[in-house]
Amino acid sequence: MRRSRTEVGRWRMVRQSQRRKTRWLEAQSRRNMRIHAIRKCLVSRQRLTLLFAIHDD
Repeated sequence: MRRSRTEVGRWRMVRQSQRRKTRWLEAQSRRNMRIHAIRKCLVSRQRLTLLFAIHDD
């Protein structure tokens, strides 16, 4: 079944916006993962420094 030009255009626009949204979401999750990793690293470092501070007494 042949679709009209406007319909095809609408479909393309919808698909493009969806693709853009998913890409944006992926980028956000990557950013969040990086933030979590950095935070985790900082927390573990703090924990280690505390351990060594306690053992130095």
